Amino acid sequence: MADPYNLVVIGGGSAGLVSAYIGAAVKAKVALIEKNKMGGDCLNTGCVPSKALIRSSRFIAEMKRHHDFGIKEVQYNFDFKDVMQRVHQIIGKIEPHDSIERYTNLGVECFTGEAKIIDKNTVEVNGQILKTKNIILAMGAEPLIPPLKGLEKINYLTSDNLWELQHLPQRLIVLGGGPIGSEMTQAFARLGSNVTQVEMEKRILGREDDDVAAIISQEFLKDGVHLLTDAKAVEVQLNGNDKLLICELSDGKIEKIVFDEILVAVGRRPRTDEVDWEKLGVRLRKNKTIEVDAFMRANDCNIFAAGDITGPYQFTHVASHQAWYCAVNALFRPIKKFKVNYDVIPWVTYTDPEVAQVGLNENTAIAQGIPYEVTKYGIDDLDRAIAESADHGFVKVLTAPGKDKVLGCTIVSHQAGELITEFVSAMKHGFGLNSILGTIHSYPTMSEANKYAAGDWKKAHTPDWALKFLRKYHSWRR
Repeated sequence: MADPYNLVVIGGGSAGLVSAYIGAAVKAKVALIEKNKMGGDCLNTGCVPSKALIRSSRFIAEMKRHHDFGIKEVQYNFDFKDVMQRVHQIIGKIEPHDSIERYTNLGVECFTGEAKIIDKNTVEVNGQILKTKNIILAMGAEPLIPPLKGLEKINYLTSDNLWELQHLPQRLIVLGGGPIGSEMTQAFARLGSNVTQVEMEKRILGREDDDVAAIISQEFLKDGVHLLTDAKAVEVQLNGNDKLLICELSDGKIEKIVFDEILVAVGRRPRTDEVDWEKLGVRLRKNKTIEVDAFMRANDCNIFAAGDITGPYQFTHVASHQAWYCAVNALFRPIKKFKVNYDVIPWVTYTDPEVAQVGLNENTAIAQGIPYEVTKYGIDDLDRAIAESADHGFVKVLTAPGKDKVLGCTIVSHQAGELITEFVSAMKHGFGLNSILGTIHSYPTMSEANKYAAGDWKKAHTPDWALKFLRKYHSWRR
């Protein structure tokens, strides 16, 4: 038998790739096992294809707004097959970054097949036994399928198989009002589908503040989306050639929606089935994610977990963040180990306008009983946004009462995902709004919105006595 591995990583998505990369970079002997496609969900069915589709849909939306840009007439024609072909071309262009060839060249031994964990030091793949000092579980998550009566009778869509579509659905239902459902709702509406978005809560984007959801909902209505909130999907029915979704509304009324395709986007579940976790000393939480300690250990010695399989955040960048802790703690304990840090976690929902958040928003601050002050700068005042005909949205900053310390920030705007980085840095490195205000921002840029938000905070916190003194001082100088 060959020498044991320092690290066997199960799963070739973001968490697994980063774990393997770090292991190889510090010259450990690393095996990486992926049963499907390298790159995982992010590359093949998630972040990459969705953003590619969103870009095509935004291009069409911009052409429809040609009058806003001083253009009298625009003509365009497209085939949905070509749009989807572009999506797959983009996946192919990024694919080499996550390929077996690349990781093999880095020194990782890559295996394609299903991993079977025999014990805490043994993994089997394709009949081959791999002995290892450490195991990192990075198998990710998959779409959650609700127990909706009649759903099994049809070929429903999820984020996994959506990218196989070759024809634009004329009538599309999106089941779910979270980030994935909302992004795809707007994208398909802009591409020309008649989209109905069904959400059982009172509004979409439930983890965002009310003012955020209000702006996005209004934009959806402009794009022709039929928003059906506070509605519970109870059954899928077949009526001849028609497919119907039966929904129960909050007032007890029943609404029947005819559709051609239905996209189920109500959440994701970890891939933790069919493994005897108790035998490995691994515990599952109630939501079936793997329980880990502060060092990302899933048992009391050498099994670690990262990414969607453990949570608590289902973001590619968080999976990569956790993977660093997994790899370093696995390979260098007991000499050195590090506690995972979730203090500053940003995320973006790629609707138009985008929604970006870091730290607390008002909902979470209230729920946690944390005192705060709000500064809100409207982007309709920003020169660059006006020039771009993108003058809508806001920068909303939560600060500690009487201080410029940033507790959190939510940005709703064009390029919000780029703008939020300044506040991520502020929270990570401990500088406040005074520092942002004192930093030169290029003119005219969207990033000036951050500075103006800081300026509004400063105005609100300039004491009256100081202003009175300055008035007298300048009067005396005259």
